[in-house]
Amino acid sequence: MEAGQAGLPPLTPLSYDLRPPQQPSRLFWACRPPSAAPERGPIDIVSLKAVFLDVGSTLVREKTSRAAIYADVAAQHGRRITEKAMARTMRTTHNEMPASLPGAFRYSDAWFRAYIHRIFCINLGFAPQAVAGIADELFERFEAPQSFEIYAGVTDLLELLKSKGLKLGVISNWSERLPKLLDALELSPYFDTVVCSAIEGLEKPQPEIFHAALEKMNTPAAKSLHAGDHPIQDGSAQQVGMDCILVDHHQRHVQSELPRVESMHDLGQSILRKLAP
Repeated sequence: MEAGQAGLPPLTPLSYDLRPPQQPSRLFWACRPPSAAPERGPIDIVSLKAVFLDVGSTLVREKTSRAAIYADVAAQHGRRITEKAMARTMRTTHNEMPASLPGAFRYSDAWFRAYIHRIFCINLGFAPQAVAGIADELFERFEAPQSFEIYAGVTDLLELLKSKGLKLGVISNWSERLPKLLDALELSPYFDTVVCSAIEGLEKPQPEIFHAALEKMNTPAAKSLHAGDHPIQDGSAQQVGMDCILVDHHQRHVQSELPRVESMHDLGQSILRKLAP
């Protein structure tokens, strides 16, 4: 499409002057296209100061699917439901619930109690008095380190990044129990800050959660990188001016336009290349 067809004045052809200009010409600024997001220059050993990481499906994964755990707890209380049917019920309930309830942001304990009540009481027909105990059982399961597996190479990656003098942080959409889980998994000592959606009352892909993490780390976006498994939730770090790498352990996003790696080793190598002089 020509410039005039787009409602813009036609651009005057530029002539080149080989003499070094004292300042950019007016024509340069008139022709310079606007940028919708902060510009991200190349990150090098001088500028990269902090690396932020997602947790679920990036650093750790559930050994047993969440739907299977919910179905197992339901069976223990006398109601059999297949994992597939439970997954469908959980997905529908999650989509129906707002991000915020009175006094409860998504994935906080209070929000999860309302979520569990809808699943077990409203959908599965459990008595309300039984659901409180079921919620406690589920909270215990998802706080236990035995429910999770750390991906191969995570500890090596964290030690490598620390050895390069980088500050490390977490930005994760998770329950308020995340700090306890990281402690139990012996990952907490690697991180300078942990930003958890249920605690902050913010969640990815909102830019505010990235701003909150940067403020806690006292590092500007242009000197920071975020890595996670979700193209939208984690990829939105670019909108605040951060660099971003997609961690695709299970090859679910091979068509993504984001820089993509499939292992912690590959992630480490990608970051090292950014640090190379």
